Amino acid sequence: MVEFALPKNSRVQKGKTFKAENPKGKIKVLKVYRWNPDDGQNPRIDNFEIDTASCGPMLLDALLKIKNEIDTSLTFRRSCREGICGSCSMNINGTNTLACTTALDELPDSINVYPLPHMDVIKDLVPDLTHFYAQYQSTQPWIKTQSAAPDRERLQSPDERKELDGLYECILCASCSTSCPSYWWNSDKYLGPAALLQSYRWLADSRDEATADRLDDLEDSFKLYRCHTILNCTRTCPKGLNPGKAISEIKLMLAERKAP
Repeated sequence: MVEFALPKNSRVQKGKTFKAENPKGKIKVLKVYRWNPDDGQNPRIDNFEIDTASCGPMLLDALLKIKNEIDTSLTFRRSCREGICGSCSMNINGTNTLACTTALDELPDSINVYPLPHMDVIKDLVPDLTHFYAQYQSTQPWIKTQSAAPDRERLQSPDERKELDGLYECILCASCSTSCPSYWWNSDKYLGPAALLQSYRWLADSRDEATADRLDDLEDSFKLYRCHTILNCTRTCPKGLNPGKAISEIKLMLAERKAP
C-alpha cells in the first residue's frame, strides 16, 4: 500500500496551553493554528481557555482577548467587526466564515480556528491573498462603456437595478473560493467562485457595454468551466450569496450567444 506523508516541516505539532485564571463564566477552548515563518519551527496548535464572562460575544472578540491579554504574537486580520470588510475570514470548526459574525454561544466548547484552507500562510491565521486579488482585478470590475458619457449619471430602472441584488454584496472574503475543490487544484487558472460572482455582477449590469468582450475573456476551459457545481461556495458564503448560481448564469449567457 502506498503511504503519503507531509513534509516534516509542515506536520502540525502540539503547542502551548493557556489556562483561564479565576474564570467567572463558561469556558470556551480555542484551538488556534500557529505558524511563524521566522522561527523555523513546525506549525502548532495552541489551546487558549477563554472565560466568556470577560469576553465579547463573537469569536473575533475571543481572538482579540487572546492578542491583548494572553499572547500578543497571535496574528490575524480584522477591521470592521461588522461583516462588511471580509478581513477576518478564517476556517472555524471546518467552515470558512467570518470571525466577527460568528457568535461564541453558537459554537461548541472546543473551537478549532485555522486560516483559510489551501492558501499559502503568511503567519498564523493570515493567508496570502495576493493571487486571489489579482484574479479579481483580471475581471476588470468596473463599468466599461463605448457610448458618450451622459450629462449626469447612467440611469437604471428599478428592475435593472434589482438584477444586481445578491451580487454587489460580495465582500471578497475568499470564504467561497477557498472552500471549492476545483479552486484548490486549479487556482492558477480557474478564477474561482468569488471572481466569477464579480464577473457576473458586471455582466448583469445594464449600464455596462462590454458584455461581448467580458464573455470572450471567460470562454476558457479553465477560467470558467472548472466549476463542477459542487456548491460548497454557496453553502459557506457568510453573506448568504449564491456564487454557484452566478457561475451558471455566465455559462447560460455563453450558451445562448452560440445558439442559432
